[in-house]
Amino acid sequence: MRKAFLVGLVCTACVLLHDDPVAASTYNGPLSSHWFPEELAQWEPDSDPDAPFNRSHVPLEPGRVANRVNANADKDAHLVSLSALNRHTSGVPSQGAPVFYENTFSYWHYTDLMVYWAGSAGEGIIVPPSADVIDASHRNGVPILGNVFFPPTVYGGQLEWLEQMLEQEEDGSFPLADKLLEVADYYGFDGWFINQETEGADEGTAEAMQAFLVYLQEQKPEGMHIMWYDSMIDTGAIAWQNHLTDRNKMYLQNGSTRVADSMFLNFWWRDQRQSNELAQALGRSPYDLYAGVDVEARGTSTPVQWEGLFPEGEKAHTSLGLYRPDWAFQSSETMEAFYEKELQFWVGSTGNPAETDGQSNWPGMAHWFPAKSTATSVPFVTHFNTGSGAQFSAEGKTVSEQEWNNRSLQDVLPTWRWIQHGGDLEATFSWEEAFEGGSSLQWHGSLAEGEHAQIELYQTELPISEGTSLTWTFKSEHGNDLNVGFRLDGEEDFRYVEGEQRESINGWTQWTLPLDAFAGQTITGLAFAAEGNETGLAEFYIGQLAVGADSEKPAAPNVNVRQYDPDPSGIQLVWEKQSNVHHYRVYKETKHGKELIGTSAGDRIYLEGLVEESKQNDVRLHIEALSETFVPSDARMIDIKSGSF
Repeated sequence: MRKAFLVGLVCTACVLLHDDPVAASTYNGPLSSHWFPEELAQWEPDSDPDAPFNRSHVPLEPGRVANRVNANADKDAHLVSLSALNRHTSGVPSQGAPVFYENTFSYWHYTDLMVYWAGSAGEGIIVPPSADVIDASHRNGVPILGNVFFPPTVYGGQLEWLEQMLEQEEDGSFPLADKLLEVADYYGFDGWFINQETEGADEGTAEAMQAFLVYLQEQKPEGMHIMWYDSMIDTGAIAWQNHLTDRNKMYLQNGSTRVADSMFLNFWWRDQRQSNELAQALGRSPYDLYAGVDVEARGTSTPVQWEGLFPEGEKAHTSLGLYRPDWAFQSSETMEAFYEKELQFWVGSTGNPAETDGQSNWPGMAHWFPAKSTATSVPFVTHFNTGSGAQFSAEGKTVSEQEWNNRSLQDVLPTWRWIQHGGDLEATFSWEEAFEGGSSLQWHGSLAEGEHAQIELYQTELPISEGTSLTWTFKSEHGNDLNVGFRLDGEEDFRYVEGEQRESINGWTQWTLPLDAFAGQTITGLAFAAEGNETGLAEFYIGQLAVGADSEKPAAPNVNVRQYDPDPSGIQLVWEKQSNVHHYRVYKETKHGKELIGTSAGDRIYLEGLVEESKQNDVRLHIEALSETFVPSDARMIDIKSGSF
């Protein structure tokens, strides 16, 4: 990619963009993987103590439902994000960290494919996504790719690395291609982005790369995705084409042979009509091409020739590729500023995906792409948990004062941000109040007495059967009631209703509405409504919205305690992950009760410092499994005694 892009890439991989408390700490726990080719050739999961921690345990949601609330949105074009979801290539904790401010990206519903952007000549050029990011991506139905980056020589790239990657056996196999497939299968992610920018290659190298990509196509499992970046051309030279051309088409399609599943086109384009036409001539969908837009430096101020991609009154010429939409995180200092910039970036200045400003220089992605939701099966549960917090709550009670992030726990967040009617209310996330996890949905502002306000939140396809109910949990600061809204298949309007069963839980109000009367029908949307009272104000913290039936308590996990070999002061707890479990929580007994010290969506957890702590006093742990509806199991008690290790 062009020089400014390369500088950004190198800085992202090697230099802290924010003060990083994890990097500055004495953390000795499991880390996400990164390799050079020779290291990858030697890698075996059985001999890597961190490998089991880096596996995703959340399968890719198989389908998403979309409702085009914006008439301008194109259902055929796709969107890929090349995003630095962690601050480094190296030193990335496998299961989150005791840090609140992290890149908890939340606009998965406009993203069709995610590339985990990382890699540098100083740390490693082959980088799989961290497990927590895979989990979040999969929960939202978005495939995620690891990154293979051969840097330019000016930034430390070595032609030797490319030659090692392309070594071929006499039987025609590519050992490192097999390793790439092994890594993706073992860690549970969905393919690779191949970015070859090292100078010095020749035509033979280009042909070898094409053969390498074809081999990946032949060997990869169904559903795995290989994306090529428009950099090296047919002579082996690095010459960005910015379109699909006769010089780079060999990396997408060769006659009847599929070479790559998609191609990310470089940024210097004005009109992509010719790419569309050549793709069709090759027998490929033009939406296998992603026209690149570099937003790393300027974000929503980036100048883009949108009409060259989305011509008025026509279908999009190609799909869209966003390079570094993590700009919203990198250019912010607080979570509130980060989420406000994300709203501007993805939805636009109106803050309403149904009413975007097409005349704006940055209308927002909602102007061209319909939001897609994985709320297609019951139970569906959200606590509006963004995946990090300044503290951790369980059923409205603070169980840890420690700040944290673990994107494996991020909920499916609202599809529409924000479609509102009536009143003068603002919707945002709050990290001051939480019912489960670290955040809630805050809806607040002016609402005159007798005036009604509604907020439409989720596109859904939730089947109703006997025993299905709607549950919502909230705090109301000015005494207003909060009603739930649901839309049934074939209807245009939401039905706003009160709950029938009311309960108070640690200062939160929980309403439940049985839906037996609608059995056999499908909920296609979820919303809330409020009526103004004599205060003229309304302020809600909404901590839960759930559709489903009562769920059984999961079995208490059978836990094995092991020392974590790379850190003699730490331990790992290992169990068999149950299919009906959302995640596990580990509590430590204290003189004040019990305190949450860790969460895991997988089959193990690393706990720092407990060996040393047990030398002073025995440590008792409580391990709970939480069902998909957050029903906790009975706790499994584990005692860590002095001399256990």
